[in-house]
Amino acid sequence: MRAMDTALLALQIGLLTLAFAAWAAADDDAPLDAERVEEIAQMLPEQPEGLGQPITDREAWQRLGETEAYQTVVERAEGLLGESLPEQPDDLYLDFSRTGNRTRWQRVASQRRGRLAPLVLAECVEDQGRFLPAIKELIGAICAERTWVMPAHDRSLANFNQERVDIDLASSALAWNMATASWLLANRLSEDTRRLIAENVERRVLTPFEDMFTGEREHNWWMHTTNNWNAVCLAGVTGAGLAQIDDRHRRAEFVAAAEKYSMNFLRGFTEDGYCSEGLGYWNYGYGNYVLLADTVWQATDGGLDLLAREQARQPALFGARIQIIGGVAPAFADCSINARPSNDTMWYLNRRFGMGLEEYDELPLSRTLGSLSSAMIFSFPNGATEGPQLEAADARPGIRTWFDEAGVLIGRPAEGGECRMGVALKGGHNAEHHNHNDVGSYVVVVEDRAVLLDPGSEVYTARTFSSRRYESKLLNSYGHPVPVVAGELQRTGREAAAQVLEAEFTDDRDRLVLDLAPAYEVPELQTLQRTFEYSRGADCSLTVTDRVEFAQPSEFEVPLLTDGDWLQRDEDTVVAWEVDRAVQVQISVEGADFAVEADEIHEDARAQPTRIAIRLTEPVRSATVTAIITPIEDLGGEEEGMLANGGFEHGSWAWSIPDDGIAQVSEEMAASGKRSLRITDESEEAGSSVTSARMPVDAPGSYVLSGQVYHVSGEGIGLYVRIYDEDGAMLNPRDERGYIDPVGSLSGEPGRWESFEYEFEIPENAAAMDLWIHSYNAAVVEAYVDELKIAPIADE
Repeated sequence: MRAMDTALLALQIGLLTLAFAAWAAADDDAPLDAERVEEIAQMLPEQPEGLGQPITDREAWQRLGETEAYQTVVERAEGLLGESLPEQPDDLYLDFSRTGNRTRWQRVASQRRGRLAPLVLAECVEDQGRFLPAIKELIGAICAERTWVMPAHDRSLANFNQERVDIDLASSALAWNMATASWLLANRLSEDTRRLIAENVERRVLTPFEDMFTGEREHNWWMHTTNNWNAVCLAGVTGAGLAQIDDRHRRAEFVAAAEKYSMNFLRGFTEDGYCSEGLGYWNYGYGNYVLLADTVWQATDGGLDLLAREQARQPALFGARIQIIGGVAPAFADCSINARPSNDTMWYLNRRFGMGLEEYDELPLSRTLGSLSSAMIFSFPNGATEGPQLEAADARPGIRTWFDEAGVLIGRPAEGGECRMGVALKGGHNAEHHNHNDVGSYVVVVEDRAVLLDPGSEVYTARTFSSRRYESKLLNSYGHPVPVVAGELQRTGREAAAQVLEAEFTDDRDRLVLDLAPAYEVPELQTLQRTFEYSRGADCSLTVTDRVEFAQPSEFEVPLLTDGDWLQRDEDTVVAWEVDRAVQVQISVEGADFAVEADEIHEDARAQPTRIAIRLTEPVRSATVTAIITPIEDLGGEEEGMLANGGFEHGSWAWSIPDDGIAQVSEEMAASGKRSLRITDESEEAGSSVTSARMPVDAPGSYVLSGQVYHVSGEGIGLYVRIYDEDGAMLNPRDERGYIDPVGSLSGEPGRWESFEYEFEIPENAAAMDLWIHSYNAAVVEAYVDELKIAPIADE
């Protein structure tokens, strides 16, 4: 970057703040302000510049080549040289139009386009030319595609049939990466290849965008939307333009357009910074806004800082404030139940805003190399390392985060207290971005696992974004822990909103009362109030109370949702658990008797939750249903040794058992008690993957794993003890393929129980371990395993 004197920088930032206020009120359809374009042009270099440093800067690339992250990239690129480029025929593109399936085309597209970053980065590290033929082949194949727009975004096939050229999430990102590849490799690419990139980026992205902001053609909808599309597409087209466009004035127009239209994205957040799309889309949308901001900041030598906008500050805090405890966030809206804030985005914002989040002080370089644009921002100096710190924003989570505009409360235990449970409580409305009909939903986290949850999103198909969206039991209210009223689910729309009746918060207790009645189109419904009371004290609990009144007797039910396992301990007590984290739910009902009935929800999704309904046995005019949720340590019973539930008498408690049919807790046979683990592996390509809860390690030394096995047929079940340090890094030695050795492999004569013992060593710096039971991928085996124990070997 060119040097800029501090006074000039301060002046430009001050002028910029005034300009932002004007842009926020600007008409989206109005032409770009000519004076603003000229101001930006003066900040830009004469020639186009991409991110990072070109391959000719050997000192910079040799330094990166010495890092483990880039050495791994070179190894990956070497592997790609031995793999043929996946074919992506027209028929595969048309698959979505015929079947509604998005996954098959997107999987192949990802495999093809995902090659670009490792191949280019590896060539930049080595500068020996050995990756150039593969890069040339890949670029040629990508440029030969009929369209860069995803099939799911081209329902009319106008782009496929080349009747028009739109810009979408995929085409804008691809254009940015292609232009960046050309900038990085410079004259190492042939003139023909560089021309091919330039022509395709221009035709498929730059010219269409220019025609939109100049009024030559209608705008794509995303220019005006307030969701993630706006930030992602603007980042792509602007990054591509800055890396490729020769004319400085034209480059300035792209930047000015990004400055103007990105205000729409920021308007999508509530004033308190809540992202109704969910954490996953905050990672994607705001993450791309960060990339856009840094790219523009670098291109203007610090003169234009899109993160300095007041409207950008509260959304920047969302990733930290939405977390409950243990890094877990609620899966509200279209979000994975495993979503976590993006490390690179959080690292960047933590530094720029001085958030004080120690867990984001360091950024593993390996996590930033998924695309060329991201790799170049985080591998070289950027706004987070070189720019001025913006107004300090302490985002360290306290005992609560109250998004009052959105009606969402995150309740956390006090630091150092006895409570191990945190909650997320949702009001909101049913016309949010990536909306689910979920007014009144909630999540309960014990330490680091969501035991009662909102199950998040499904795999996208044509149905997901159509008039049939709410046929999905994960997207309509059936798949959320909210009432069913007179047999009716929640309606969709902005009017289906929770009204906050009370919000009372103290150090010990948070109370939130919501009117849920507007979410239901039930004429006879007179009152429906849901009261959440979260205690973070010694009586750690969440009490959920639903009070309902009808004009005439009507049906009513309230569900609990879990993606783990559960049992009904007695008529008014339910226990649910996820691996080794559990809650007890004490149920009471006034106004009627009730029954507990379970239904497994099966949609194409990561979560296949169980819906545990508290159903009133007769229609009522009024009733009150109360569920008191408390964390519990275990399911009871004495355990020998370190391994919890090694006899599987408590079902899946303390075990992670995938729902793939290969492994399951069985009552067919047991060495002792009633249950054992049954493994039925009939595949030569996959194996079982059963994992125990992690066990703390108190001391290094010799340990023994013991148990019983009953083989029905075949052999090939490996027992692996995985050992971790205090940061969670695995300590086991790995072979050249990255595999670890088992402590033992089960064998024995079919038809009888046989005991086994395997000794293993725990090193000095170990903090935890777990047991992984894996039938080898080439093995075909059926067996039962029981009485598993792990214990230290006493010194003689």
